[in-house]
Amino acid sequence: MSEVLYCVCFFVIGLILTMRGGDQFVDSAAKIAESSGIPRFVIGATLVSICTTVPELTVSTLASFRGATELAVGNAVGSVACNTGLILGISALLAPSVFNIREAKTKGAVLICLGILTGCFSADGVINSGEALGLFALLFAFLAMNLQSASVSEKDTSDSDIVINKLQTFLWFLIGAGAVVLGAKLMVDHGTRLAAMLGIPESIIGLTLVALGTSLPELMTTLAAIRKGHGMLSVGNIIGANIINLSLVVPASTVASGGALIVEPAVFVRDLPFAVILMGIALLPPMFHGKFFRLQGACLLICYFIYVGILMQGI
Repeated sequence: MSEVLYCVCFFVIGLILTMRGGDQFVDSAAKIAESSGIPRFVIGATLVSICTTVPELTVSTLASFRGATELAVGNAVGSVACNTGLILGISALLAPSVFNIREAKTKGAVLICLGILTGCFSADGVINSGEALGLFALLFAFLAMNLQSASVSEKDTSDSDIVINKLQTFLWFLIGAGAVVLGAKLMVDHGTRLAAMLGIPESIIGLTLVALGTSLPELMTTLAAIRKGHGMLSVGNIIGANIINLSLVVPASTVASGGALIVEPAVFVRDLPFAVILMGIALLPPMFHGKFFRLQGACLLICYFIYVGILMQGI
């Protein structure tokens, strides 16, 4: 009983950290965008998404280094599916945002291209170092696009008081990011232990708590952004996190595995196709209409839960 209370206590602490950290994280990111003139989407797709992707990067690279290479790709692709189907679905359903068509077409094209390329590279069951380099190259293309958008929009901020305020805001941004990541880790670790003590099978724990756990920073950031009216910040975070998952997490895992990342057949046959379908549902409407729709959010959630249902049947 004492161990159960211990796990519940730390799980609740993790929940509080992610919620409070998420609020600070989003507030600081919005202030950075406003003070610099950089669009919120760009801030979300770069600074915010890099911070929220730390759990996926850590889990996948450590798994590859320890020889569990199948887990690395599954975690990255599963996180993309969760980010797109569940988190972007919630965002589109609760607070559909207007999306710059040019941004949607360029960033959306990069993400869909990454999904298709990852599928092509996975067809033979192995992602090698050359293929990983090809995925990594798209990360530079994505960052270059964001830097160009930032340079076009950036205001003159030479005043020393403004610079000091920016530094303070950036410090709080890092504190909020750290709280979100630490809180997510506490929730995953102790939630997993609690589920095991309650007799829930390890396979179900892995496909639900751990998979969702690595996406908790994105989820908490999105919920905080919706609550505070920063919809484009959350959209940028999700799209950026997905691009980083495929263009950084997968290549880093390939390097950690010694240059040959094993891909399970189920990832190629089941997980990647679902992820690409979810990307299409999420990105095609804003690419042509410049906005998200509530119906689109509902479709994403339905497709994601169908995917989870298929996973459960496989168990």
